[in-house]
Amino acid sequence: MTGRDVLRRAVLGQRRRLVVSALLGAGHQAGEALTPLLIGVTVDRAIAGQDAGALLLLLAALGGVYLVLSFSFRFGARLGERAAETAAHELRLDLVRRVLHPAGGAERGRLPGALASVATEDARRVGASLMALSLAFGALAGLLVGAVALLRTSLPLGLLVLLGTPVLLWLGHLLSRPLERRSATEQEAAARASGVAADLVDGLRVLKGLGAERAATDRYRRISQDSLAATLRAARAEAGQQGVTLAVTGLFVALIALVGGRFAASGDISLGELVSALGLALFLLTPLQTLAWVNTELAQGRASADRVADVLTTPWAVTPGGAEPAHPVRGEIEVRDLAHEGLDGLRLTVGAGELLGVAVAEPAHAEALLRCLGREADPAGGTVLLDGAPLTELDPARLRTAVLAAPHDAHLFSGTVADNVPGAAQAAALAAAGADALGADSEAGEGGRALSGGQRQRVVLARALAADPPVLLLHDPTTAVDAVTEARIAAGLRELRHGRTTVLLTTRPTLLAVADRVVLLDRSGRVAAEGGHTDLLRDHPDYQRLVLS
Repeated sequence: MTGRDVLRRAVLGQRRRLVVSALLGAGHQAGEALTPLLIGVTVDRAIAGQDAGALLLLLAALGGVYLVLSFSFRFGARLGERAAETAAHELRLDLVRRVLHPAGGAERGRLPGALASVATEDARRVGASLMALSLAFGALAGLLVGAVALLRTSLPLGLLVLLGTPVLLWLGHLLSRPLERRSATEQEAAARASGVAADLVDGLRVLKGLGAERAATDRYRRISQDSLAATLRAARAEAGQQGVTLAVTGLFVALIALVGGRFAASGDISLGELVSALGLALFLLTPLQTLAWVNTELAQGRASADRVADVLTTPWAVTPGGAEPAHPVRGEIEVRDLAHEGLDGLRLTVGAGELLGVAVAEPAHAEALLRCLGREADPAGGTVLLDGAPLTELDPARLRTAVLAAPHDAHLFSGTVADNVPGAAQAAALAAAGADALGADSEAGEGGRALSGGQRQRVVLARALAADPPVLLLHDPTTAVDAVTEARIAAGLRELRHGRTTVLLTTRPTLLAVADRVVLLDRSGRVAAEGGHTDLLRDHPDYQRLVLS
């Protein structure tokens, strides 16, 4: 999919509204063009001819034209705006569906703020392109009616308009090229600045703890200045395009008025026809300026459509399979010769309903294993099976209902603790995670910033437990809590997850002590030892150093 495909799909999705809006816009512009023609006829036939009956008839006709153009403008603009807003809304939904798709990939290499910018500003600009297309049709209809009216008044004047308008449109298209390029750069820089700002705000507490406020401010200042420079370059391109277009358009209209005046002076046209010609020349300013604005909107819309297409066509993080997990899910996991981000030939089996502790010497290996087991990434080599079925063959969305991977730094949403821990098992999950003392109605704040690190971690764990998946993968769920709370969590976790497959990736001895079995992964990413926690502490020095250091 390209930016052109995005625009084409948006237009086709709103084609009915756009067609009606364009027709009403054409009616409005035609009425505007007929107005000076009727005024000229009134001057010649009613005023110069002193015909009161013709005057009343022509004034009534002029009133009817005003009613038609007023109605057309009102309802045409309403339909055009609705088409634009609906198209932008549907694009936002497409973007959100792509970002949230279980197969992932869209978020890679993009900050959340940058994705938000694409889903808001870029989607809005693509939608605005539809309104521009509707107005362009009306403007062209107005030019056509004006040219026909001028042909009726004077053949040379009409031909001047018919031949000069395509030249003006071609010039406007050429002038929009630099704006399109600079608009794309402007949007990219603005999205980057927005993403960095959101990232810094999200990590504000950490920055303050490290005393890195000045460095963060300097970083944002540089990125913001880049965004400002890109915006100014785009603004200069837009001003240049509009300025040149308006100047050329003004000269074109002045030329029409000059030619018409010479014809009137030589007696080739009447006084009323001169009034019509001058009125039509002034009227032509509006559709010509509209077409200049349309070129600007379409240039920006094409640049934004390219950015939208770039997100929508991002390769999947994992290959979307089509099979469903076994029903019911037993929860048996088998890892065969797994090779991924430092893991090399890992072999591992988790029994159905087992609480397995995995002590990993390298933190990066734990994260890589979590991503593979939770299928946030497909391994470079080897296979992971759930109940005998390779994860790569399963539908990622269905797999998410069977396997839940809970990283230790998971995000909390604004609202209360209860809002972040939905489900019928909320009370039991809060108790097992040691979060019941917080109170379900306590405010979590944006991103959980109203809570301490330990409180956030407990709420994140409670949310995972409340989901009650057949297979739960937990990565260091208690690194920010005290020893007493950790012991309570360990006991609650074992009780609540009894009979359900649970994998604990941690080096915390309190958690490993409640596991049915513990596996030690060495620095090469392979199984170095396995057994009970107490036995490993007694018999394996590497395990002892890892979990007691």
